Amino acid sequence: MKRRDFLQAATAQATALTAVGLGGRAAAAHALPRSEPASDRFPDGFIWGAATAAYQVEGAWQADGKGESVWDRFAHTPGRVKNGDTGDVACDSYHRYPEDIALARHLNLRSFRFSIAWTRLQADGRGPLNPKGLDYYKRLTDAMLEAGLRPLPTLYHWDLPQALEDKGGWPNRDTADRLADYAGLVTAALGDRAHDWAIFNEPKTFTQCGYWQGNHAPGRTDPLAFLRATHTVNLAQGAAYRAIKAVRPNLKVGGVIDVGPMVPATSSAADRAAAARWDKICNQWYIVPALTGAYPTGVLTPDRQEALLGWRDGDAERLKADLDFVGMNYYSPWTVADAPEGNGVPGLNAKAEWATIKGVGAAKTDNGWDIYAPGFFDILTRMVRITGTRPIEITENGAAYNMVPDASGEIHDGPRIAYLRSHLHQLRRAIAAGVPVRAYHCWSLMDNFEWAEGYSQRFGLTYVDFAGDRKRTVKDSGRWYAAVAAQNQLV
Repeated sequence: MKRRDFLQAATAQATALTAVGLGGRAAAAHALPRSEPASDRFPDGFIWGAATAAYQVEGAWQADGKGESVWDRFAHTPGRVKNGDTGDVACDSYHRYPEDIALARHLNLRSFRFSIAWTRLQADGRGPLNPKGLDYYKRLTDAMLEAGLRPLPTLYHWDLPQALEDKGGWPNRDTADRLADYAGLVTAALGDRAHDWAIFNEPKTFTQCGYWQGNHAPGRTDPLAFLRATHTVNLAQGAAYRAIKAVRPNLKVGGVIDVGPMVPATSSAADRAAAARWDKICNQWYIVPALTGAYPTGVLTPDRQEALLGWRDGDAERLKADLDFVGMNYYSPWTVADAPEGNGVPGLNAKAEWATIKGVGAAKTDNGWDIYAPGFFDILTRMVRITGTRPIEITENGAAYNMVPDASGEIHDGPRIAYLRSHLHQLRRAIAAGVPVRAYHCWSLMDNFEWAEGYSQRFGLTYVDFAGDRKRTVKDSGRWYAAVAAQNQLV
């Protein structure tokens, strides 16, 4: 694609997002000034952090009454995860969390984004909280507070209790009620320690990859189950939001979505329309319903949408959640082409991939993802037309580079520094343009279990010796990021 076509496509998508009618704090008329930052210094009070997730770092998969999650089952199934890797031990953070908190403090961070393993607190996804699991998260958050870190917990980062999957998983509407019960109990117990809470991380990923494409847990390949799962997840978001506010009205509650520009594979009308559909199912599907009680139109076959989703009377109100903030993860843009033959999802008729966008560079990370930093600015300045004045937190951004220690034990990962510097520059541009971003979390604090890729891909600011004693070693990128956080500007 020529750069001119790419920019035209971006403009068209911006127009489409602006046209979404929203109320309350998410007014579509949220105007952005046209300005450039005077420097790469970030606003006073900007929050620097890093992110992890329970299954990816904790290990201790059967310790202290923890139940089996869908990722325990998936990773233990031969052929599902590269090299047969599992999260049974991962970074062993369940036992070594004091090291990890000290590491975050050493990197001058102020926010620690993590997730809570549902099965560590409710082995089967229901019932009272497991005291031993709860004690772990109390000790973890207390250690963060003692280190001057803001705990930013996520209630659900992909690790559904296997017992609930056995009852139908996310396509089963009852799972929304189970999530709401869990959310209320956890925030009642830990809400005195953590003030900001995210309900979900990347619902697009765990529904698409888990129920449609099958390359993530639970490994199902059923497009109709995927659609039902999307609706249950959105119902769960609304129900969990209300459950949390009922027990602790003072808590600030948000959700985390992964976003990216959807670029038509060609300038044809068919590919542009496919990109618009893909934008709605990926970037908008889990935020517009929360703010409006309705789904974006033009994705599913109109006369079948309610049946496909399993819609019931009253769902419009059940979907709503007046989120206090929105978390956004950005890694790469998508190239989207029309799929007249269909893809199993009635009406979607699009296929997408993280693939090189011709004319804007061909650089890739070690796991093959496109590097296109301007896409960060592009998608933030478009998504704010949906989210309005709500604070935005960048809850993940980073890159896989698989450098190992040299003879002196140092890890020289210059490409990661270049990736982060270019993306942070675009983030600063977006802030100068009026996007209300208050925090940035690098993915990840340390190398970890990268889902279906196992331990083959390293995103960390810190190297973890998975073949040995799990020793943590700060990389060049970690030292660079620590300097950025200390000075509140790019260096």
